[in-house]
Amino acid sequence: MSGGEGPAGADAGTGADARPLAGAGAAGRAAGSWLLDEALTATIRRTGASAGGFHLWDGPERGLLALVVLCGVPTEVAWPWHRIPVTASTPVSDAVREDRLVWIGSQEDLAHDYPQAAVSLPYEFCLAAAPLRGRRGAHGALFLLWPAGHARTASARERHHVTSAARRIARMLDEAGGTPEVPDRPRVIPVAPPRTYGSRPAQAAADWAERLPEGAVALDLEGRITFVDGTAADLLGRTSGRLLGTWPWQSLPWLDAPLVEDRYRSAVLSREPVEFTALRPPDIPLRFQLYPDSSGISVRVTRPARHVETVRSGPPAGGSVPYTGRIHQLLHLAAAMTETVTVRDVVELVAHQVLPAFGADALVLSAADAGRLKITGYHGYDPATIERLDGLPLGTGLTPAGQVLADGVPAFFGDPAAMSRAHPGASRISGKQAWAFLPLTISGRPVGCCILSYERPHDFTADERAVLTSLAGLIAQALDRARLHDAVHDLAHGLQQALLPHTLPTVPGLRAAARYLPAGHGMDIGGDFYDVIPLDSTTVAAVIGDVQGHNVAAAALMGQVRTAIRAAAGAPPGAVLARTGRLLAGLDTELLVSCLYVHIDLASRCATLASAGHPPPLVHAPGTRPRRVDLDPCPLLGIGADTPCPVTRLELAPGTLLTLYTDGLVEKPTAAGVDAERGTDDLAAVLAENDGADLDDLIEALLHGTGAASVHADDIALLLLRL
Repeated sequence: MSGGEGPAGADAGTGADARPLAGAGAAGRAAGSWLLDEALTATIRRTGASAGGFHLWDGPERGLLALVVLCGVPTEVAWPWHRIPVTASTPVSDAVREDRLVWIGSQEDLAHDYPQAAVSLPYEFCLAAAPLRGRRGAHGALFLLWPAGHARTASARERHHVTSAARRIARMLDEAGGTPEVPDRPRVIPVAPPRTYGSRPAQAAADWAERLPEGAVALDLEGRITFVDGTAADLLGRTSGRLLGTWPWQSLPWLDAPLVEDRYRSAVLSREPVEFTALRPPDIPLRFQLYPDSSGISVRVTRPARHVETVRSGPPAGGSVPYTGRIHQLLHLAAAMTETVTVRDVVELVAHQVLPAFGADALVLSAADAGRLKITGYHGYDPATIERLDGLPLGTGLTPAGQVLADGVPAFFGDPAAMSRAHPGASRISGKQAWAFLPLTISGRPVGCCILSYERPHDFTADERAVLTSLAGLIAQALDRARLHDAVHDLAHGLQQALLPHTLPTVPGLRAAARYLPAGHGMDIGGDFYDVIPLDSTTVAAVIGDVQGHNVAAAALMGQVRTAIRAAAGAPPGAVLARTGRLLAGLDTELLVSCLYVHIDLASRCATLASAGHPPPLVHAPGTRPRRVDLDPCPLLGIGADTPCPVTRLELAPGTLLTLYTDGLVEKPTAAGVDAERGTDDLAAVLAENDGADLDDLIEALLHGTGAASVHADDIALLLLRL
């Protein structure tokens, strides 16, 4: 009789490199992490979910969401989503970006709304993702999983439980006073404490299992064997000592097959019983029935009378066994490659997905450019090494990259000795111990080279070589497409920057500051613009506008509109917009333009405003609350060119701040559409909290306080004027 936990299972409930909340002492950080863990497990129990976790911002730039805490599923199952770009199409990123609860009721819903995720998670489960919305924007997202059989539609009570839990967790993060540090791997916590039965009942249960004619095996959620009885050991052909603490597909190579991994993942995610039949060499069929719950998986092993679906034997004992998750990570990678847009997207995807899938430690991705290999991205190398490798000729002999590109055949070096035989100096450049050089070619045309390297010698199996060679084709197409996008983007971005003011003029009696942020999708350019135009020694005009679209046409039209307004500046505000509208009508364009024009008399402290369908500015006089200016706008420029434009007059006290902005700053996506009212209220609240702040600091506070610094689908222009 055998039982108990193996050595590898002893720390199965903890994640590596877990670092708790920043900004406090060690005791405070530990307490903060404990509170977050408790909040997550309490939420899972209260909602009846089977698993869940937190994604939080990875770094101050807020471009990536990192999986920080995970409960109820193993790390490897969730690994493809341990780093998620906020612009990606996933339930978690959509919840943060659109500030709403995302509910996926079935595999069918997942395939419809998120086909990339469905490729690598083809199992039945329900999922909810809710933003952790704090006082200064979202901290990240909470996600929860329910097993198969859960209702496809969330009840009002369930939605309330999930959103209330997200609000409580967000308040905890607000009160922590700092952004939690992000670990390299998520911290894994159990849903509930282990069951305790006492010594004799546990022994009696083991004895009971031993008497049965079938084998009994227990796995933890990570897939490790934690218990095996004597009957199971006999059926599997291994002693219990060689099985405990191992993964079945590691200690039993004939179980190293995609079907086994698929059934294991299905049990973990769906929490429903699954079964399969495998063929133990030479010809012994065994039936495996898996019964999962929140603490692990119970497995029955029997000899079936007949079997239908049989797993063929894997590699022989002693061969290299790919770690669990390889198949699904590669499916995820293939789908994700189709969604990369920029070269940076490709580099980050390869670094975050390919390296973990193959156990590699470092990456160099280079592109063929004017007869040289220009490094477009790297990971795990020091800058001095990259500087030495950057710009090598395509035919270089210093490293295998030149030969690999010339022949179109990948090269694998399992240790420094193998590398030195072909390229004596190459192994000394980086100090790495093993390398895979993958040519990136499309229809015989060299696109670049991808180098994966290892800190230790590595034996590249035939399976790994074949998969890496196939991946190189995917990477080549994604890189080529991304380089074309970046070239067009750089051209358009240069055009837009040339059309916006490089600096704002110095005007006595007026302080001004402005900021432009491109859209978070498309070509990252748009038609938002601003300008400050001195008219004479005591008068100045300020203008802000938004041209429809995010492309070269929008940027070009923005330049024409800005020039037209400058030419008409000095006339009454209504007349300036009317003349610009007539010009726009003569250009025969289908794009529409919103615009706000403000004429400021600094001597009399009076402002006259006219709006063509543009959001109203906020005015904040000292000692008062910020408020919206009540405007009577005329139609957008390009509609009704002969329609007169009403004007509004404002008296401005000394120290009054005018905040002009485009709709990208205040429009918040919700389940019901777009909510600009709430965004404007948030803007006013941040202005009130930062009364009297320096204008440049105030712009930073406004962008972060409204969440625009990290998440915005539209481009944003912001212009602050203080008298």
